[in-house]
Amino acid sequence: MDFRILGSLEALDEGRAVRLGGSKQRALLAVFLLHANETLSTDRLIDQLWGERPPATAAKTVQVYISRLRRALAGREGNGSAGVVATREHGYELELDPERLDAHRFERLVAEGRSELAAGRPERAAAALEEALSLWRGPALADLAYEPFAQRAIARLEDLRVAALEELIEAKLALSLHAEVVGQLEALIAEHPYRERLRAQLMLALYRSDRQADALQAYQDARRSLTDELGIEPGERLRELERAILAQDPDLAVPTLEA
Repeated sequence: MDFRILGSLEALDEGRAVRLGGSKQRALLAVFLLHANETLSTDRLIDQLWGERPPATAAKTVQVYISRLRRALAGREGNGSAGVVATREHGYELELDPERLDAHRFERLVAEGRSELAAGRPERAAAALEEALSLWRGPALADLAYEPFAQRAIARLEDLRVAALEELIEAKLALSLHAEVVGQLEALIAEHPYRERLRAQLMLALYRSDRQADALQAYQDARRSLTDELGIEPGERLRELERAILAQDPDLAVPTLEA
C-alpha cells in the first residue's frame, strides 16, 4: 500500500486507488500519516478531528472509522501487509514503511539533492531534486486544507517545496542554465515576493544572461517590495550582490565544473 499527501489524499493498492470513505475518515487517515509509527491516543485523535467541540459519540465514532480504515487498507490480498493501524495500550499506531509515503520520499530526495550540490555535483543534484518535485500533484492535502490539524503540515511541506525549487535553480545556475531559469524565477517571486534567495537568484541569472541593467532593476524591485510592504531593507546578501553586479565582479561568472 502506498500513500500520497502531496496533492489530494490517496491510498494506492498496487497502483489502484483505495476507497477511503467520507471526509472525517479520510481526515483520520491523514492524521495517522502525519504521525506514522507514533502512538496516538483516542483523546488526541478526537482533538485532531473535532477540536474543542467533539460530538458526544466521538470516541465510538473513532473506533468505527478505524475499523473501516483497517478493512480498506487490508489490500486486495486481505493481509494488511502495509499501512496497518495497530492497537496499542494507550491508543493506535499506523505502522508504515516511510518509503511508502510520498512526503517522506520527497524529503529524502531533497536531502540527497542538497548533499550533491554541496559536493559540487550539480547535475546529480538537479536529477534528485527534479525527481523529488515530480512527486507533487497539487497543493499538499488539497482536499483537507480546511482541517485545522492539517494546516501546519501543509505550510511546512509547501515551504520545503519552495526550498527544493530554490535548490534546483541553484543547481541549474551551476550548470550554466541561467537563461532557462529566468522565467521560472519571475513566476516564483510573484508567488513568494519576500524570499530573498529567489530575488538573488534572479539577479544572478539575469546578469549571466548579459542583462546587467535588468539584474539591477530586479534588485530595485526587491528593495521596493520589502520597504513598501514590510518596512525593511534588503538583507546583506542582496546588497552585496548588487555591489558585485555594479562592479562586474569576475566571481559572478559561471563556475567551471570539475570533470
